[in-house]
This record gives sequence, structure tokens and C-alpha cells, in this order.
Amino acid sequence: MILGACQPPLDEGDILYMPTTFPGISITKAKELLQQTDKILKTFPEVHHVFGKIGRAESATDAAPLSMMETTIRLRQTEEWPNPDKTTKELMAEMDKAINFPGVANAWTMPIKTRIDMLSTGIKTPIGIKVSGPDLNVLQKVSQDIELAMKTLPETTSAFGDRAVGGYYLDINIDRERAARYGLVISDVQDVIQSAIGGMNITETVEGLERYPVNLRYPRGLRDDLETLKRVLIPTPTGVQIPLTMVADIEYQRGPPVIKSEDARPNAWIYVDISTSDIGGFVTKAKRVLAENVTIPAGYTLTWSGQFEYMERAAARLRIVAPVTLLIIFLLLYFNFRNIIEPIVVMMSIPFGLVGGIWLIYINGYNMSVAVAVGFIALAGMAAEIGVLVLSFIDAEVSKRRSISNTRLSVEEIKDAVFYATSKRVRPVAMTAISTMVGLIPIMISSGTGSDVTHRIAAPMLGGMLTVTILNLLVLPVVYSFILQRQENSRVLKNDELSLLEEG
Repeated sequence: MILGACQPPLDEGDILYMPTTFPGISITKAKELLQQTDKILKTFPEVHHVFGKIGRAESATDAAPLSMMETTIRLRQTEEWPNPDKTTKELMAEMDKAINFPGVANAWTMPIKTRIDMLSTGIKTPIGIKVSGPDLNVLQKVSQDIELAMKTLPETTSAFGDRAVGGYYLDINIDRERAARYGLVISDVQDVIQSAIGGMNITETVEGLERYPVNLRYPRGLRDDLETLKRVLIPTPTGVQIPLTMVADIEYQRGPPVIKSEDARPNAWIYVDISTSDIGGFVTKAKRVLAENVTIPAGYTLTWSGQFEYMERAAARLRIVAPVTLLIIFLLLYFNFRNIIEPIVVMMSIPFGLVGGIWLIYINGYNMSVAVAVGFIALAGMAAEIGVLVLSFIDAEVSKRRSISNTRLSVEEIKDAVFYATSKRVRPVAMTAISTMVGLIPIMISSGTGSDVTHRIAAPMLGGMLTVTILNLLVLPVVYSFILQRQENSRVLKNDELSLLEEG
């Protein structure tokens, strides 16, 4: 079974904007960028309020760097929108056009969905590509090549590859020999670097139930560039103060802002946001583009993640669940009829029922997904149930007439019995089908939170019940009538052979 999308997007009623910038962005610039995006988002009339966050707390539970912003967008009720027919997806597209900053890769999603995705796969966008290998420099080059290749696809909204060695560092390399000339040891120099540049907590202030640390260090004007840092004074045992550059080499270096690892190997991730819900089709095209334009060095592996990982996992399970479900239905039918022929006839209603479900899915423009597959599995059970209703009554009517006449039933008698039994089952079958369809119609026309998923579950059942009803009332009795005629002929021939043997 091939799934086009692992699951239709669940409209949570809010939007989460999670753009990614280049590593090494300053706190001042990150704050400015966050304020600008928040102001733009607040201008939309559908937005009630926004709340942006950048950086992280002193906790390992949310290791978010400065290069990743998170803005929760609370929306007004749909009835309060200028255009109530507008979907959240269309609103996201408008917001994406409004926020178009250089060096910012936009990503639009839902708050709860994103938390679940990041906890399970680490990827916040629908598609994620994980490249693993030993060398961070090679990983950065490969991730940039993949990012450029993904941007060539028309369905790509944004693509951003990790800069595995794109961070900026200020290295202070203390020279032991030079420090020793002034009677200094390594710890003496490090104490000054820690207290003057990095800052040192000297006490804490208590305000009610809240406690805040008091940090002491040089003012920003004495530590905001390389030249001023070189002039930071270090006291020597003789009482003389010397600049830091006399005992250490200070320089900027590029290095990894964070080292991601999976399966004990360094990783670089590429986040790809797409405008289509056909994840399977997008990945198929993307794989072809990568094979043509990107060279993966030996010793490096590429893995597709994000929602595509869910899709593959769901497809693997459905390849087992669907056949097992059909087998269970067949076994239950066999235990009910105690023969092979009638279960096979009933199972014929299942593929015919799929016709109506497929047509309704096509009319609504739904992709094959887990929700649609669940709807088809439920439809299979309903189709078998209606088939059993019809065949059981036909069997009862044929047995009744055979016991009365105690002779061979003619073709016309069998046809008449099948017609009579089916006509008696029209009302129960119609009531079963109509009650099921009436119960599904409110689900199909609903528009609240979660309706995107329920529509795809109900559509196969609603369309399939119509064709299943037609099959079980018009086609199935005709097919079963021919089978009964053959069985009657076989039974008569067998009785004749037994009679001849007895006479002989």
C-alpha cells in the first residue's frame, strides 16, 4: 500500500511560526528580528495576538539556539475573520509572503503537532533529511548542496541545511611561557577572563519568593570587540597590570554551533517545508533531484525523516493490518456459513464497495493516507455485514422450498426463491445503509477542529456504502443464483448416481 500523505494536517486553531537563521546571530539582532516578525504577524486581522520566543532558559528540556525562533500565533474564531471561508493553510501562505527576510528560512506548522514531531524525530518541518558522517566540514557542504537542490522544486516553501561548522568562537589561547615571565599561572589568567569577560555570580537578590543572581563583569564597551578584549588588564604578583594580549593569543574561529548525533554518528539536518500534502510524491521527486545534482561521499549516509518517516512506518503496518483484517472477515464468514463458496461471494462485495469510496475521495481531492485506509477497513466490515444479511435469507428461503417440494428445484424456482428472499431484505439492507450514511453526512460537512481527519475516515465509508448497497441488492443475488443452480444440478446428479448404484 502506498500512502500519499501520512496523515492530513490537523487544524489546531493556532499557528506556530518557527523560522531558522544562520548560526552566530547576535542576541541584539535576534531580538530585533523577533520583534519585526511579531509586528508583521499582528497586522493580519485573523490574528488575535502573538507571542514570540528566542533563546532558551537554563534548562536542557528546550535546547533552542538563538538561530531558531518560535512564535505562537493565536487566531480569532473563524466567524470573526474577514473571510470565514479562508483556511488556515491559505492564511499561512499569506503570512509567508509577508515575511520575506534574507537569511531567514520560514517554517509554518501547528503548536502541538510540532512538539510531537520534534520529540519523535527532531524535525520540525514536514520533510527532514538527515546526513550522517564522520567529518563536520563535509557534512556542512553536503547539507548546503541538498538545500540548494531542494529549493529547485516548485513545491518547496523553504529549505535550510544545518551549518555544522558555521558557529563563531573567540578563542583565547594562553601561552604558558609568556605568562610565566610575569609570574602568572594559567588559573590567574583564567580567573580574569571569567570575571571580567564571561561574568561571575557574586551573590543573589531575594524578591519575595523569587531569587535572581547578581552577575559582575566589565561593561559592554570594554569587551565588545577584539581590540578592547586584548587590552583587558591582568594583575601580576608584583602589582603591575599587563594587557591580556601579552600572555595570550586572541582570535576568532569558526566551529560547530552544536554537534548533533544519531546512531553514534555526527549529523547535519536539512529542514524542508512544502506547500503540498502529497509527501510521498514530493519525496519521490526529491530523491530523483538529489541523485542528479548532489554527490554523497563514501562513508556518508542520507536518511529521510519528518512526517515521511511516519508515512513509511504506517505503510509497513497497513501492509500487515489490511490482509489480516480481510482474513479475519473471511474466517468469520466461514464459521457462519460452514462452506467456502458463500464467504467468497460475500467477499466480492468488498472490492465493489471500494469503487464508491475511491470516487468520493477523488471528488474531494484527498490523498491516500492513514485516515483513508482506516475508512476503507471499516467499509470492508460493513460490506461483509450487508452481504451476510442477503445470503443468509436466500439460503433460508431455498432450504424452505426444498423441504416443502422434497424434489429437485428448477431454475425458475431457484430464481423465484432468490428474488423473493432479496425483496424481503430490501428494507433491512436499505435501513442499515441509510442509517450509516446519515450518520456519516454530519461528519463530512463538519468544519471544526479535527474535521480534516474525520472527513478522510468518513469519505470511503460514505461513498462505499452506496455501491455496496447496489451490489448486495442487484448483483450479489444474481451471482449467487447461478451458484445455487450449479449446486442444485450437482446435488441431483449425485443423488442419481447413488440411486443407480443401489439398483445395480
